[in-house]
Amino acid sequence: MFAIRALRKKPVISLCQRYRLSTMSASVSGMENLPQNAEVQMNLFTAVNDAMSIAMKTDDSAILFGEDVAFGGVFRCSQNMKEKFGPERVFNTPLSENGIAGFAIGYASMGGTAIGEIQFADYIFPAFDQIVNEMAKYRYRSGNQWNCGGVTLRAPCGAVGHGGHYHSQSPESYLAHTPGLVVVMPRGPKAAKGLLLSAIRSPDPVVFLEPKGLYRVAVEDVPEGDYELPLGKAEVIRHGSDVTIVGWGGHLSVLSKACDLAKEEYGIDAELIDLQTILPWDADTVEESVKKTGKLIVSHEAPITCGFGAEVVAKMQERCFLSLEAPMQRICGYDTPFPLVFEKYYIPDELKNLEAIRYVCDYAH
Repeated sequence: MFAIRALRKKPVISLCQRYRLSTMSASVSGMENLPQNAEVQMNLFTAVNDAMSIAMKTDDSAILFGEDVAFGGVFRCSQNMKEKFGPERVFNTPLSENGIAGFAIGYASMGGTAIGEIQFADYIFPAFDQIVNEMAKYRYRSGNQWNCGGVTLRAPCGAVGHGGHYHSQSPESYLAHTPGLVVVMPRGPKAAKGLLLSAIRSPDPVVFLEPKGLYRVAVEDVPEGDYELPLGKAEVIRHGSDVTIVGWGGHLSVLSKACDLAKEEYGIDAELIDLQTILPWDADTVEESVKKTGKLIVSHEAPITCGFGAEVVAKMQERCFLSLEAPMQRICGYDTPFPLVFEKYYIPDELKNLEAIRYVCDYAH
């Protein structure tokens, strides 16, 4: 189909080494260090498109592929990419998630940059053998002689209001159980562009989960040009002193509403943290906040049992036990398949989170 030409070798830096470097050199989120470029309004899908365009302009080995990608993709994230970069670099694949992941691994193992799209995160499961047993372990099993760090797999995830069982799931906790992967979920256009550029250029394989409910809804002023945000770093997006609330992805908009309600109705000053990267996650930022507030709520759309919130709560129990003033709370999806007609009851909305905020604050007093 096309020739692999002049593929560059990725620097071989382990996930743990890179995480230590980023935590030493980066600030809390990297947002405050963005270049002072002109800004332009973008929604989430145009920010993703812009990031991929920049990555492909600056890296001749970068290719983009997936189901319907050459036509712009079902969410239009790859709109006009084939026209910009040609059919050898932007092309459709068969309906085979396992094949998309396997192709990405093979291309990246030869030094190329592979940007694969899984059309819906719900359908990433057929690719789990390639992702878990090959992609995540490729460097480790070779004793660091070779790697497939050039892989980035993008996948739209989460609730959209009408997706039902197979177009609404959030699989981050499955992926986070796999050493060797980086798992990222941005909350909006500005973060998405910077995090996606970092993911594509990362020396580790990345699964980049995009909250599809925000593709057109979330609009922000996004810096033009090239910039990166550090992987493995959380962002404190709202400072407070009474309770720490942790989330990621599109659910941050729900949690922000809950914080507003808590302030307006009860005078509760909540601190809101966006993890941004699920693996490796920034436990230090969360720990600092919990030791300040003495209370923790973690909320996500995925089912509560073995959801990633359980990991956050367990780690904070180890690190912050003597600072806690109330039982830590997880406000999450139910342990059921994602329902269609009952989605509004399933989602851990701002009122459920407000109730948890009141509970932990009342408990402490």
